[in-house]
Amino acid sequence: MYRTLMLTACLTLPIAAEAQEKVTIALDWVLNTNHVGLIVARDNGYFEQAGLEVDILPYSDTSSTALLAAGVADFAYMTSLGFMSARGAGADITALWATMQHETGRLVYNSNNTDITRPADLSGKTYAGFGSAWEDALIGTMIRNDGGDPTYDTVTLGTGSYEALAAGQVDFTLEVATWEGVNSELLGREQSSFSYADYGIPDQPNGYIGTRSEVLQDNPDMVASFMTATQQGYEWAADHPQKAAELLIATGEFPNPELVRGSMQSIVDGGYLRDGETPVGKIDTDRVAEMAAFLFESGVLRDANGEPLSWSGDVSDWIDQSWMTE
Repeated sequence: MYRTLMLTACLTLPIAAEAQEKVTIALDWVLNTNHVGLIVARDNGYFEQAGLEVDILPYSDTSSTALLAAGVADFAYMTSLGFMSARGAGADITALWATMQHETGRLVYNSNNTDITRPADLSGKTYAGFGSAWEDALIGTMIRNDGGDPTYDTVTLGTGSYEALAAGQVDFTLEVATWEGVNSELLGREQSSFSYADYGIPDQPNGYIGTRSEVLQDNPDMVASFMTATQQGYEWAADHPQKAAELLIATGEFPNPELVRGSMQSIVDGGYLRDGETPVGKIDTDRVAEMAAFLFESGVLRDANGEPLSWSGDVSDWIDQSWMTE
């Protein structure tokens, strides 16, 4: 009798009670709206339905690309620069996904600064920066392409750059339009901006999710399941931005819920997640190649000895979207 009851109970257990495959993904920064699809996929049950138990690792001082390359995580959410720097230097990682179909970064300055009307006017001004070679290549190219002398002073302030700009202590900085830009609007700051693409910087996709080649080879079904559920999460966020914002807010990570709500609306209104008929998460290989060429040719991508890497002319093997059905 006891054995019969046990057998009956086992046969009637819900599917969700079956063992889930454990998967980890490292984040490139503290949780924000770039990661919204991962939270949606987790909290709406898409990962669970795919047979996965996904651990979204908290941001740490070690870059997500380094954690991925070292085998600490199965997947990583990576900045474009982080991914290209690691891959260009020989890391065995592959991009599977790009969150943003267009560049969300921009150069920003105070609207009441009448000395700045175009990038050429930035010559001789003071820039609040973040300490990367990418910034000099970006800003120098914008100034040069606008006919100016790419000479300016730099103070490295990190996230303090935005307060310094608002206080008029520096002349310009770089920001993410869908986060810092939204925050400035909420704070009533009157600021203007220049788009990178208007001054010769390739308009790149951004926010990569990638894995290692060995994971692709050894467990392609898991990769496909994880990425399909992730895509489902981002598609839902694109269709329901404010509901997705509330899922993010519910994590308790955000002291200003209005920033999350405004950011989600900015992402959707700007066509960042979904651009026309382009599937959410699709990587435009041509535009990846354009940005990679810019970074190689500008001397931004370097080897372990600090020597500039040579441009191979091809990045097709940097990307694998065979998991995606169109």
